[in-house]
Formats: sequence, structure tokens, C-alpha cells
Amino acid sequence: MRLSLVPRGGDIQGVGGSGERGSVTVKRAPQRDHVVAASETVTLVLSEDSPLPESAADVENLVRRLRGHVTQLGARTASGTPVLLRTQRLCSDSVPEGYMPSRVYLIELAEAMQELVTHVEHGDPGSMRPQRRRRSRKPRINMLRGAVFAVALACFVWAASVPQT
Repeated sequence: MRLSLVPRGGDIQGVGGSGERGSVTVKRAPQRDHVVAASETVTLVLSEDSPLPESAADVENLVRRLRGHVTQLGARTASGTPVLLRTQRLCSDSVPEGYMPSRVYLIELAEAMQELVTHVEHGDPGSMRPQRRRRSRKPRINMLRGAVFAVALACFVWAASVPQT
């Protein structure tokens, strides 16, 4: 049975506790990162510790979740990327009938999803994520002091090694 996360009108109690309805402010939870959520679902399917889904409904549920992640991550990836195209092609297939074929399909979809997650995380070429500019690093003051000391020491050694006339 699926429960709704949105409170119904009868479930809200007033501030006084006497059963009267008061104003209630509902704050939305901060949105989770899609990459993290997709990684958790992939781990749930591919982890050695996690058992195979018991029923066809469990397989359908996991496939539905993976397809949702593909939709979310597809928006963050360039449209012609081979990783995205392969994952979308797998998503468009229907779940095969039978115990083993459905589990094999689930694992293939999870592996393709894992590649897509890696692609989005690392910002491969063609990713639509803005790339940071590389800026030149300023040397730290201690590095400058060390360099000046090394040059002065080298000059001192060189001056001491020159024969005096």
C-alpha cells in the first residue's frame, strides 16, 4: 500500500490541540542530488550483499526507479552521448517475462545507469554541466620566502667558493 506524503486536511491539528484547524506551514524538503539518488539505486541493485528481488512487482519497482533516474540525469547530459543513448534504449525495452530474464534485464539497466552516473559525475566532454575555468595559482608567501632564501644561500655558497686574491 502506498501512502501519500502530502498531509490530508483531517490529519492536520491546530496549535491549541483542541481539534480546531490552525494555519500550518509546510516546508518542502531540500531536493536531493539526482546523482546521489541514482547511485543509491544502482548500489541497491548491483551490490553483492543485496539479494535478487523476490517478486515481479519488486523488479518493476526497481526498473521504474532506474528509468526515473535516467530521465533526471538525461537532462544533465548532452543529447548525443553514447552512454545516454544506450541507457535510454534499454529503458525503452519492456521488462521481459520470466524470473531470470527480468533479473538479467534489471542488472543490465543498472550497469548502464552506473555508466551514466559516472559520466555525469566526472563531467566528461559533452556534459552540459558548466565547467570551471582554470585559474593560475598564486604562490603562497612562504613559498616566496623559501625561494628567496634558496637563492641567497646559493649566492653565499658561490661567493665562499670563489678564491680570494
